[in-house]
Amino acid sequence: MKKQKSIILKMDEPLPISNPFDLLTEEISFAILDSLNDDAFAKKSFSLVCKSFYFIESRHRKTLRPLSSDLVLRTLKRYRFATELDLSLCTRVDDAALTQIASSRSSLRSINLSRSRLFTHNGLSSLVANCAGLVEIDLSNRAALTDTAMAAIAEAKNLERLSLARCKMITDMGIGCVAVGCKKLRFICLKWCLSVSDLGVGLIAMKCKQIRAMDLSYVPITEKCLPPILELEHLEDLVLEGCPGIDDDGLATLKHSSKSLKTLNMSNCQNVSHVGLSSLTYGAEYLQHLILAYSISMTADLAKCLHNSSGLQSIKLDGCSVTTSGIKAIGNWLASLKDLSLSKCKGVTDECLSFLVQSHKELRKLDITCCRKITYASIDSITNSCTSLTSIRMESCSLVSKDAFVLIGQRCRFLKELDVTDNEIDNEGLKSISRCSKLLTLKLGICLNITDDGLTHVANSCSKLKELDLYRSSGITDDGITAIAHGCPALEMINIAYNDKITDTSLISLSKCMLLKGLEIRGCHSVSSVGLSAIVMECRQLMVLDIKKCTNINDNGMIPVAQFSKNLKQINLSYCSVTDVGLLALASIKRLQCMTILHLSGLTPNGLAAALLACRGLTKVKLHTSFKPLLPQSLFEYMEARGCVLHWRDKAFQVEIDPKGWEIALWKKS
Repeated sequence: MKKQKSIILKMDEPLPISNPFDLLTEEISFAILDSLNDDAFAKKSFSLVCKSFYFIESRHRKTLRPLSSDLVLRTLKRYRFATELDLSLCTRVDDAALTQIASSRSSLRSINLSRSRLFTHNGLSSLVANCAGLVEIDLSNRAALTDTAMAAIAEAKNLERLSLARCKMITDMGIGCVAVGCKKLRFICLKWCLSVSDLGVGLIAMKCKQIRAMDLSYVPITEKCLPPILELEHLEDLVLEGCPGIDDDGLATLKHSSKSLKTLNMSNCQNVSHVGLSSLTYGAEYLQHLILAYSISMTADLAKCLHNSSGLQSIKLDGCSVTTSGIKAIGNWLASLKDLSLSKCKGVTDECLSFLVQSHKELRKLDITCCRKITYASIDSITNSCTSLTSIRMESCSLVSKDAFVLIGQRCRFLKELDVTDNEIDNEGLKSISRCSKLLTLKLGICLNITDDGLTHVANSCSKLKELDLYRSSGITDDGITAIAHGCPALEMINIAYNDKITDTSLISLSKCMLLKGLEIRGCHSVSSVGLSAIVMECRQLMVLDIKKCTNINDNGMIPVAQFSKNLKQINLSYCSVTDVGLLALASIKRLQCMTILHLSGLTPNGLAAALLACRGLTKVKLHTSFKPLLPQSLFEYMEARGCVLHWRDKAFQVEIDPKGWEIALWKKS
């Protein structure tokens, strides 16, 4: 009886769950995947937990980016619910591939073909016919496409975004087909479409009334196409960069401007002055962002024509000539600027800059790169008036004294980005700047007065730091880098190039920064394969690696790179001690796209040819011209057909006799 009761109790107990993850609903699982953002490793780990997670991850993913043309169909089969296909890494997509894509994924909404070279209008016709829901197509860089291809695109009746940058053979006729067929267009990019004129652009404006943004950079247009553009009721973003056919006389004929326009880019428009700009922006009451880089001189007249643009938040005057009266006039604007760029503007002085910032105290971003006339006085005014700054870029402000950098840390506590490359900042300045605990990007290249002590202050207080540039900052040693590695675990990019005191110890320390994506150690002669191996074994997300002139790195370093750096996209091996064996090992990295391999003494023509053939994902390779006559023409043709461009360089072998010679030359120059 007791035995029977025991059996009954066991039957009443809940059955053991073979997989507790099965209790999670799909909604909860999707929420987990959403929190992983773009972390490919984390998503892959999620899918390997169990079968249910494997299928859930496949249903969750909406965007696909295959590493090569051979993987496209397999990827589509695995991810049946994806609606966005990015083929920018697939150079060999032909008509047959597009037909297969179209037949297998009729729900496709977006496709990027910006690096594919083999398809024609036939493939596009099949794609458009089978994927009626397409809203976005990117055909940039497809220079061989003609108007026939545009006739095929015109059948995409639901198309909203179309990119045709550098499609140089497309004419007004092709653009006219698109204008008639794709009336739902909201964005079109015609950058460098040199065969398109006012007629084609005007047709787009007249037929596609939903246009929100147009990029007409370097298109040979004049003011004749502007009236229908400015009549677009929903136009918000207009790019007219590098359009020499647009001038003051033509703009003066405009009867009205766009009332809905929010962003206007007229960079490199050399024939437009404040007169033409006034005609174009008059009545643009919603204008928020204005880009005039390398074009109009910033004078009092220009400032006057923008005086009433009360909604203006951002203006970029990079490379423009400026006058004191013009800069001061900006200070009298009704608008309260949030973003101001005066990079490389000759004529910026303490007087005008101090006046300007006192009137625009809500500035969040300020770029005064290469403003070589400003001094401590400007920094004093900037930091005293604009305490909410999140970004300051002030590379090569050579007259700013070291004391000024202390003010930045004392007064601008919300900084997330600071570029003080090639300045007089010292350890006291770094100690003060370390108070900016929100700092994400810090550029200290060519700062010869800083040492490990200053860098340690940053390491102790700026734990969120993601990018650090110490290029040629010769006072930094392993101790400083070790402090950064311990204090800044979120570090993603670091440049310690040409610092001769850096050794393997620094790289071993940095291996603790597991989120590292970019490492530049060129010219660090004391670094060897031991240090490189340590960092690639732990930092599995590494995408960019520059080891140029690291002569102690050889094949022993390349083997672990090939084994562990599966995300590597770009590598510079010039002047290293890598041979055929090491180069060929890199062929196992499927994501590798760009290589620079100049002056590798251990590289032979046969080894180079084998590596080029084996690295199937390459899109760009820089080689020394001495190899060109030693390689077969058939190899060049094969690489071109595969979508890889070979850049030949005739650089003489460079030997650094005096590692500190650059620093001495800089001292003499100053």
